[in-house]
Amino acid sequence: MIAAIATMIAAMMTASNLGARITGWGFVVFTIGSICWSIVGLWSGQTHLVTTNVFLTVVNMVGIWRWLGRQRAYEEGARTATRASRASAAPTLIAAAGVPGMQVIDVRGEALGHAVDALIECRTGHISYFVVATGGIAGIDEKLRAVPMAAVDCRADGFMVLETGAEFERRRTLEPGEWPGREPSHKRSSGKDAARVASPAKETSDAVAQG
Repeated sequence: MIAAIATMIAAMMTASNLGARITGWGFVVFTIGSICWSIVGLWSGQTHLVTTNVFLTVVNMVGIWRWLGRQRAYEEGARTATRASRASAAPTLIAAAGVPGMQVIDVRGEALGHAVDALIECRTGHISYFVVATGGIAGIDEKLRAVPMAAVDCRADGFMVLETGAEFERRRTLEPGEWPGREPSHKRSSGKDAARVASPAKETSDAVAQG
């Protein structure tokens, strides 16, 4: 019973994709489960069950090293750079690996969804466009839209699309496996909305993109 519960909890932790720490602890729970199943196999004389779970224990130990060791160190390094950048006079840095899942709001500060990924131009190294997911539950029935970098204010805690929610929703939706091979079109907001986004952060990001 304990082994079965541990396996279910570990499966939820690793499937949730909530970062290296949670995934790593998911493998810890998996290890507990495989050890428990090994004990059950030894107690009941099920040799195949013991063999299978000894192998799974080794695999889970590799997972612990991978996620609680190396990957967690990578993520901590990226967070350290981000914190240092916020305290410096240089443009704010964010980790590329941290883009997926970051919150996206519209020009009025209303939540739109979250970033899925950022596409980078090989020649310049600049971000071409972001893919933003909206709606749906746990990824089911969500809608994807591409937003060019020129229409995004990049911040340390997320992204602001320089459009109203209605303008953003007029952008063409993407198929999950078919994203554009070039930057989508961009029309800047006008009037009051445009005035509200003329921030030093945006001016800095534009300067970096042109530099």
